[in-house]
Formats: sequence, structure tokens, C-alpha cells
Amino acid sequence: MTIQEDIVSSLEEKIKQVVDVAKDLKINNERLQQQVNELSELLRVKNQEIGVLESKYQSLRIVKTLVSSSEDVKDLKIQVNRMVREIDKCIALLNK
Repeated sequence: MTIQEDIVSSLEEKIKQVVDVAKDLKINNERLQQQVNELSELLRVKNQEIGVLESKYQSLRIVKTLVSSSEDVKDLKIQVNRMVREIDKCIALLNK
């Protein structure tokens, strides 16, 4: 072989290697993208569950406060005031 043939052969081999690496990276990228999508969906579901649980927790706290002794009336007032402020914020946002 001549020097030019050796250079061309070496260059062809390196190009094949680069193409193979690019294919592997593309496959890996697709797999990782799928994993990201699955984890994003899982995160969305878990955040919804957290919202539901927080709502239930707040309801239980209010019920507990209502059922408990008069010492906890202050806590109930604080919670009611907090809820009124949240409602006021919502109304203000709706009025914008």
C-alpha cells in the first residue's frame, strides 16, 4: 500500500468509529429522554398526591381543633384567619 492508501484507510476506520459512537450516543440519549419523561410524570403524580394529602391534613387539623378543648380555640382562630387570607388572595387574583 502507498502512503495515501494508508491515510485513506485510517481515515475511513476513524470515520466508522465516530459514526458508531454517534449511534451509541443517540440510543443512549433516547433512553435517557424516555427516563426523564417517565420521572417527570411520576413527579407530577406525586405532587398531586402531596396536594391531596396536605388538604386532608389541614382538614384533620381543623377537626381536631374543633373537637379539642377551649385551649385550642386560639389555634382554630389562627387557621380560620389563614384560610380567610388565602380566600382574599384568590379573590384579589380573580379581580385582576
